[in-house]
Amino acid sequence: MGSFDYIDCCGVLHHLPSPLETLTLLVNQLNSGGGMGLMVYAPYGRTGVYMLQDALQSLAPLTWSPQERFDMARRVMRTLPATAWLRQNGNFGDHLSGGDSGLYDLLLNPRDRAYTITEFLALLDEAGLETTVLMEPARYNPTLFVPDAKIRQQSATLSWYEQAALAENLCGNMATHVAYVVRKGQKPTRLDPLAPESVPIMREIPGVELAKQMHPDNTLPFAFGTLMVPIALPPQARGILPLIDGVRTVGEIADILKERGVNDQKFKKVWHESFHILESLNRVLLRPLV
Repeated sequence: MGSFDYIDCCGVLHHLPSPLETLTLLVNQLNSGGGMGLMVYAPYGRTGVYMLQDALQSLAPLTWSPQERFDMARRVMRTLPATAWLRQNGNFGDHLSGGDSGLYDLLLNPRDRAYTITEFLALLDEAGLETTVLMEPARYNPTLFVPDAKIRQQSATLSWYEQAALAENLCGNMATHVAYVVRKGQKPTRLDPLAPESVPIMREIPGVELAKQMHPDNTLPFAFGTLMVPIALPPQARGILPLIDGVRTVGEIADILKERGVNDQKFKKVWHESFHILESLNRVLLRPLV
């Protein structure tokens, strides 16, 4: 019998001897309709980490005490050659801001494996799970990262899984994969962003501040880790964003825009496009209906 509606498993699976076995045990503890939040390491954004882990296995074997191994790791970091990939990698800062524990976990953890998005999705499938969303969804859209029309056209012919893998391969800076998952066949019905009673909410930054970040050409600079990408938004999004306060409904926002000369048909088109772009960036969500 399941015991939980929600289970958070962040940064655990990649340190376990049998990730699939543990994930299956967690699935068995989910109530019907429940979900999980998962995070695993990704390999390309952690370039340099596994090279040094291999080096320290030679310099500070597991037979040494933790204190001896940590002393060796600090010595390596103090004298690390300028050409070492870890010095070039700005995709994480465990060894810079995490103190002694961050450095130990990064370089001396005895069990550490990373998953490409293809491997991660295969693990979920084997455990009887499917994603409701990858975070941020736009990160896995390769068309955002390449301006060439022919490349975009070809990538559009790929499956969703293949597009996600392509984005990871092209960007090279994904250090983790984060997903919300449910049992196969239990994906919840998505709320309708065009429903007048829907209530949009901002995440992480107020709408008025996000609107200020838009450039005159109506692009929003967005950081996918160390990669900055201009995201094109409809011009009217600049006026809609400050109206999103977590209280106003979509219908009420539409009424305000109507007073500014934006008719219902135009609003629906603009809002539909704006919402799906900003949702994919994890900046605008819909409040659950109660």
